[in-house]
Amino acid sequence: MLTRRQTLALGAAAALGSYSGAKAQAKTEISISRQPGILYMPTHVIEKRKLLEKHAETLGVSGVTTKWLNFSNGGAQQDALLSGGVDIINTGTGPLLVLWDKSRGRVKGIVASSAQPLLLLSRDPRVKTLKDFQEGDKIAVPTIRVSTQAILLQIAAGQLFGPEKWAHFDPMTVQLGHPDAFIAMKNPQHEVKSHFAAPPFQFYEQQQIPEAHVVANSADIIGSPLSQGQFMTTTGFAEANPKIVQALRNAAEEAKGFIETNTPEAVEIYREVTGDKTASDQILAMLKQPGMMEWNIYPQGTMKFAEHLARTGGIKTKPVAWKDYYLPVAHDLAGS
Repeated sequence: MLTRRQTLALGAAAALGSYSGAKAQAKTEISISRQPGILYMPTHVIEKRKLLEKHAETLGVSGVTTKWLNFSNGGAQQDALLSGGVDIINTGTGPLLVLWDKSRGRVKGIVASSAQPLLLLSRDPRVKTLKDFQEGDKIAVPTIRVSTQAILLQIAAGQLFGPEKWAHFDPMTVQLGHPDAFIAMKNPQHEVKSHFAAPPFQFYEQQQIPEAHVVANSADIIGSPLSQGQFMTTTGFAEANPKIVQALRNAAEEAKGFIETNTPEAVEIYREVTGDKTASDQILAMLKQPGMMEWNIYPQGTMKFAEHLARTGGIKTKPVAWKDYYLPVAHDLAGS
């Protein structure tokens, strides 16, 4: 479910939708938001190497400037997109599907940018598996109910306890951005003892919290890699700025190749842009872990999310295929 603020923003978007295309203006100053974490490395490479500006120029759009904004969770990004505060956001599969549905198709994906595994960690010695969580336990997720982590917990609950028990873990979730959840996990007195973390925070917690251990892995829950980061925008913006959308796809593809072939340099870009003080060799070691070099621009595992949300009422419209909630710029890709 969306917060009241998100619902109001969606209402405003719907009210504007009937004539937004007619009034939309092409832009050369583009604002893009993202969240903390190493899985957003493609955005850091795009920013530092000015790849959006480069590809826009190649497509005949000169003078493009990009403003990059950081948000602690996907909910705040959704608010910013729907209110017009940003043009493009990069966040998870859950928010994309909910926004697409609630806006009646006026928010769609551009391309994916990462599909690293998420790890559910706990410092509670009693909790070894998902079945060990009890009433009163607290699990930190970026946004309750609609974040990728929250929906993964719903899917896992359906697998463990039966389809009708999909909301089993919902009362246990609390909203904390990954940096705040990391701080909570390090505090022995804090009520939050478990965190469904994204990289690099899942590695930091395993390294710095002796009691931290893995309870679940997103790839095991979903049965495949799952797109964690993907660019999305409003159809009004896309229609007014088709070359910017194409340039972003091209920039994401170049960033993927750059990270794969120049990994140490990409790590230095990540450290510079984010201010992460973690040693370069430590980050490079993280990227050698299973699944950590998943930078494909095609969506992965998203229809499994869509099927769950449609079945549980998280979205009212069930998509026939992933192309329903992605813009045509991505339709030649082999997504799922």
